[in-house]
Amino acid sequence: MRLLFFIFIPLLLMAKEANVEQLFSVQTVKVKSETAVQSKENYGYVKADDARVHSVVPRFSGYVQKIYADTMYKYVKKGEALVTVYSPEVYKAKEDYLNSYNYTQDKKNRGMLKSAKLKLELLGIQAQEIEAIIKRQKVSQETTIYAPISGYVFKKNISEGSAFNTKSELFEIVNLDELWVEMKVFQEQLSWFKKVNSFEVSAKGIKGSFEATSPLLYPKVDEKEATLTLRLSLQNRGAELFPGMYVTIRSQSAKETHLTLPQSAVIRKAGKLYVFLTTEFKGEYEPKEIVARIEGEQYIIESGLEEGDEVANNAMFMMDSDAQINGLY
Repeated sequence: MRLLFFIFIPLLLMAKEANVEQLFSVQTVKVKSETAVQSKENYGYVKADDARVHSVVPRFSGYVQKIYADTMYKYVKKGEALVTVYSPEVYKAKEDYLNSYNYTQDKKNRGMLKSAKLKLELLGIQAQEIEAIIKRQKVSQETTIYAPISGYVFKKNISEGSAFNTKSELFEIVNLDELWVEMKVFQEQLSWFKKVNSFEVSAKGIKGSFEATSPLLYPKVDEKEATLTLRLSLQNRGAELFPGMYVTIRSQSAKETHLTLPQSAVIRKAGKLYVFLTTEFKGEYEPKEIVARIEGEQYIIESGLEEGDEVANNAMFMMDSDAQINGLY
């Protein structure tokens, strides 16, 4: 059904025909196809990557002789000496290995030697220290524990002269070359993150941004906040980020093409959206129901219109009381 608008011009205004025509002309706009990238901002915190946190726990008991990683947050490289200790258990195993080596020199069966060496390896003794026993033909009372990874000493639980056992954590070393970023996500945001193409992380006081990848949604809801946690991974370029930092996460969708109209061309009535579509007859407009959603200052048309369709640009102006009464829209 079509809605016809007649404009009655008072005789008083006929002398000013140009102005009157301009006053009552209805501006129109065409449905356009636009390609755009959508983005949103969230906030989160930097965390250490669990896979890059290493506890230094010896497989033997003993006593601390000398500490090289002697301060908290000291940076150590993989293979660097952390501490020298004395362990009666290790000392005896070293002696057994040297005696086995000397005993089996002229024997074909060297199973005893292999067992003695395996015991040292299972105790976590480094290969260079085992080789030094044979080379020097002497057993050292001291054993050195080395850094298993490069990173910062986040925990130091010993002092010189202290004792430890096989369950003691001597150090915790954290590698910060790669980090995690965790952010809270509301349930209604899940559909957005399913189509996100890239993430950029930025922090105050740090120039530029960091590209984040490998999004992982934790399968657990915070009941108090009704949120889930989304985790991202990033390369810590220049070692500028540290655990605990507050960051901004900008998520961006892939390029999408949509049909669009300005908000002024769409009107809501009884929970539905309408536009006034031009017809082949000048001055005649037809109410048309559409399905659309608001994005910024425009409507994204999901159905009901095609590219190039022309509608009235001011839908509110086109509202006619008789048409409402007659149930046209």
